This record gives sequence, structure tokens and C-alpha cells, in this order.
Amino acid sequence: MTDKFDVLAIGNAIVDILVTVDDDFLIRHDIPKSSMQLVDEATSDRLYSKLGHALECSGGSAANTIAGLASMGSKTAYIGKIKDDQLGQVFDHDINSLGITFTTGKDISGVSTARCLVMITPDAERTMCTYLGACVNLTEKDIDPALVQKAAVTYMEGYLWDPEQAKTAFRKAMTIAHDAGRKTSFSLSDSFCVGRYRQEFRHLAEHEIDILFANEEELLMLYDTRDIDAAIKAVQKHCDVAAITRGARGCTIVSPDEIIDINGYRVNDLVDTTGAGDLFAAGFLHGYSRGHDLATCGSMGNLIASEVITHVGARPNIDLKQYLVNNL
Repeated sequence: MTDKFDVLAIGNAIVDILVTVDDDFLIRHDIPKSSMQLVDEATSDRLYSKLGHALECSGGSAANTIAGLASMGSKTAYIGKIKDDQLGQVFDHDINSLGITFTTGKDISGVSTARCLVMITPDAERTMCTYLGACVNLTEKDIDPALVQKAAVTYMEGYLWDPEQAKTAFRKAMTIAHDAGRKTSFSLSDSFCVGRYRQEFRHLAEHEIDILFANEEELLMLYDTRDIDAAIKAVQKHCDVAAITRGARGCTIVSPDEIIDINGYRVNDLVDTTGAGDLFAAGFLHGYSRGHDLATCGSMGNLIASEVITHVGARPNIDLKQYLVNNL
């Protein structure tokens, strides 16, 4: 079968609303700095009304990854749930404008499209208040078998593991991918997700996921240890590939045969850490889908992550395809 897509991503379809604030704004509204908290629609609306000029774009972890892949020239597709409302139209237009195939059916009633208020303080820290809305309504009916069968890699985000119907959708996608001889990939997303679903995520890593993405803290949480070397040796027994981000130190890429430490890129103008992990995954998967060795894939992930933190937002604001050519 000829691949139509390099990567298909499945995740929370969220409109990111990016805005710069000072620390006093967070204090006045009793929002813990650098936190990611879920809020109801009324709270989201109230905070939004207090914010100044904002940038609105399609978001969510997996959507950020697939946008980065598209910018590098990968052939991409996306599955995520939105409502047919104003913010849903923003999401739909934005993701399609990037050349990403997005055909998931829209809800016409019920809760509104999800949105994430990303408040960025002068020290480049991000504080997020997320209203999940329609994105958690993804079901197995939304998984298009043809899209999965035609994608070399199907990438899924751990943030969407909470709803039972979404778990069923993910498992359907994993089965279709493997039956078609394709690869599956999963991001642990957040240490809080790992804390809730440690045993389920371990099962995924051991039996259903080919490429696992995690940061250092998430991996430690997954294997219930504070010894990173022990965690790395544990995941080495499970996945074909594990890509572990380690902040300024770069990343560690693990396969059954090797453990590769790859230095990060020096960043002199840190602005906003939003999306660093998402874009690392994009760089890695872009290299992986082109058959590069794991060390090169890790370097590509580090490079793309280092670019996204130099400006506001989790999306590239330059041509990443040319950026790779110039810097690798």
C-alpha cells in the first residue's frame, strides 16, 4: 500500500487563545502561575473578557505536532472533535489552511468548541486555563479507517485518555494501524495524566505503542521511580522507540539495542515554552517517517523545539522546511 500520509494525529481539538499578561493578572484572578487547570465554560468566558489582544489558532497538543510536521513538508492528517460554532470555524479554517487533511464530522448541538487560554508572563512561563467542551466527545465513529490505514504513523495524545469513549477510539485506531502494518505513537502528555493512568499507560507502552514520547518527569512517574536510569532501562524493555525530552540537556532516545543521549540547542532568546514537547515530537516524527536514524530524528526534534520557544505560541512562525535545511 502506498502511504498517503506520513503522520495522522488524533487529539483534543482546542482553539488556543494566546495572550501576554503580567503576574498581577494571575494573582488578581487566583490562578496559580505555570499551572494547567480545567475550567468550566462560564469561568473561561469570564477570564477571556478580561484579557487584552489575543491570537486565536487551532491548538491542542496533537494538533500542534501535526502543524509542525506540515510546516516541515510532511503529508499529514488530523482527527479531532469540534462543534459547528464560531471557534469551531476558527479551528477548521486554521488547520486546513496549513494543508492538513481534517474531515472529522462536527457536532451541531451540545457543548461548544474547546478553548485554552494560554497566559504568558514576561519570564516566558505559560499558565493555561482549558475548557474542554466538544473535544472530549470523540468516539470510535470518528476514526476513519482509511486515514489510519494510509498513515505511516498514527500519533495520539495522552491528554485525551480521560473519556472512556475516546479510549475506545484510540484502541480502534491502534488496531487498524497494526493490522495495516503501520506504526502507532503516543505522548504521555503530562505527569498528572500518567499519575491517573499509570498501569494503563504501561500496558500501552508494552503492547500497543511503537513510539512513545515523554519528558523526564512523565517517564519517572510511569515507572514509579525517582531514578531516571532505572526508568530508561524499564522503557527499553517495552517500546520499539522511546523519545524522552530533558529540557536544556536535549533528549534521550531509547530502543531495544541502544540508548542515545543527544545535546539540545542553545537558545539565547527564550520567549515562551508553549509547545516545546509538541514540536519536538513533530521534528522527531518528520525524520522517522523519512527513514533517518534515531540520533538524527532526536536532533531534528531538539532543533524544532528550540525554535518554537523563541516566540509566542506553539506553532512555527517560520518555514520549518527551510529551517531544517539551514541548521542540520
